[in-house]
Amino acid sequence: TMGNWLVNHWFSAAVLVTWLGINIFLFTYYFLFFDRDERYFYTRAILGSALAWARASAKCLNFNSMLILLPVCRNLLSFLRGTCSCCRRTLRKQLDHNLTFHKLVAYALALLTAVHTIAHLFNLERYNHSQQATDGSLPAVLSKMHLQGSNKWLNPIHSNETTVEYVAFTTIPGLTGVIITLALILMVTSSTEFIRRNYFEVFWYTHHLFLIYFTGLVIHGIAGLVRGQTEQSMAEVPPHRCSQYLTQRDQNCTHDCCKDPEFGSIPAESWKWVLAPIILYIFERILRVWRAQQKVVVTKVVMHPARVLELQMQKKGFRMEVGQYIFVNCPAISPLEWHPFTLTSAPEEDFFSIHVRVAGDWTERLIDTFQLETPRIEVDGPFGTASEDVFQYEVAMLVGAGIGVTPFASILKSIWYKFQQSNQTLKTKKIYFYWLCRDTGAFAWFNDLLASLEQKMAESGKADFLTYRLFLTGWDTSIANNVALRFDTATDTVTGLKQKTIFGRPMWNMEFAAVAAAHPRSVVGVFLCGPAALAKSLQKSCHQHSSLNPRKVKFYFNKENF
Repeated sequence: TMGNWLVNHWFSAAVLVTWLGINIFLFTYYFLFFDRDERYFYTRAILGSALAWARASAKCLNFNSMLILLPVCRNLLSFLRGTCSCCRRTLRKQLDHNLTFHKLVAYALALLTAVHTIAHLFNLERYNHSQQATDGSLPAVLSKMHLQGSNKWLNPIHSNETTVEYVAFTTIPGLTGVIITLALILMVTSSTEFIRRNYFEVFWYTHHLFLIYFTGLVIHGIAGLVRGQTEQSMAEVPPHRCSQYLTQRDQNCTHDCCKDPEFGSIPAESWKWVLAPIILYIFERILRVWRAQQKVVVTKVVMHPARVLELQMQKKGFRMEVGQYIFVNCPAISPLEWHPFTLTSAPEEDFFSIHVRVAGDWTERLIDTFQLETPRIEVDGPFGTASEDVFQYEVAMLVGAGIGVTPFASILKSIWYKFQQSNQTLKTKKIYFYWLCRDTGAFAWFNDLLASLEQKMAESGKADFLTYRLFLTGWDTSIANNVALRFDTATDTVTGLKQKTIFGRPMWNMEFAAVAAAHPRSVVGVFLCGPAALAKSLQKSCHQHSSLNPRKVKFYFNKENF
């Protein structure tokens, strides 16, 4: 429900409203300022309202460029998360929406860039038109002011042969504008989910165009092509009184409006907005380099079926929580590329591990390299808020879809260790685990994990602690025939586990009804690591199956951001 969402996400909502509010305020304030201020009376005579559109969007571009780097300072966020460990967990979790905010700011930058560019195209067209006009109108007179002296010009175009293309590629604002717009377009288009998942390298390298973006942004306004009347000139020849005399001047003028107005540039100010975040980001990168230098020992390398590589590692002072992730670099493959991986080990183990499947060139080369030798590995992390909420519920329903099962390896193992050590922080009495995937090939290692958990629980007489169901959503006829032949075997044909694989998608209404019937008085935590569409249907089921009676079953939905 909306109420629940606001309680859990009040911080995100507050940040969003504040951010939108500041953008709206900056745009409106500067739009009205440039549309009405006396200093720009003559500038508006040539440009009209396009001046206000260009300047207001420029202010918002500066503001958002200031913000764009902050959400990707992962060490800064980890530090904040650490310092506010006494804050409510919901607040710490909101820090995990850093990438959502980063994307939101990026989309705002793209939109504002479009507004800014279109406004300036109109401006150039009007400057050009005024320069070529010979009708004695105010814009035409103002455009000839450069002939009166070096400080007199208002129209940056001084020749009748100039084209919009010429200005765009020969002036500092034109050229930097084209370059930073291209950099922004490349960064936005190469960061779609599809490219990130399948061609991470493309995303990684094009994103480093941000260096060009910020350099261009700082230089962009230096030439000061958009000008306004100087303070001194305003006092001597106020435009509202004197503008009419510019178009109808006599040779022997004697009144106080005879003097020509003088103009000055708007000083470049982007650097003031972005200096602090750039310094912070430089510190962030230095810290990453320092952390990466710390030695990582690869203690065990396991090649699982379907080309999945498991790396077990140790690093001095490394402390992890469930549901966290690390960034991994292998200098032998590429000294610059860092790739994120969810940790699959439990905090109770004396090593930390990741499982790597082929998803692009880098992962393929990593797997190939490890089959020949053990190269040097660098690790940065761990990052992300721990998924400790799982331990707070008597009954937990965990749903992993596709690659989304990875974090549950850590969670399931940790629950088992806590359960064995009869840990006081563990309130969990029963776990339902639902695993949805197209084919189990790439997750054979997860089968092994489930099988060993199943065995350990049976041996200690706790076989009913974990109930899991495997849903195979993509399957072919050969599997179907195989299943039909061996339907009465004790273990499953596809996975070799005791629990049977179910073909097709789960009927969530039936699953929730069964859990509600088995635990009529419990509070059930529902955890998902998977796609947004699945989140919607689970949220709906949680709502439908929660009893209005406070003493009866309640379902609480949690979507993890991994």
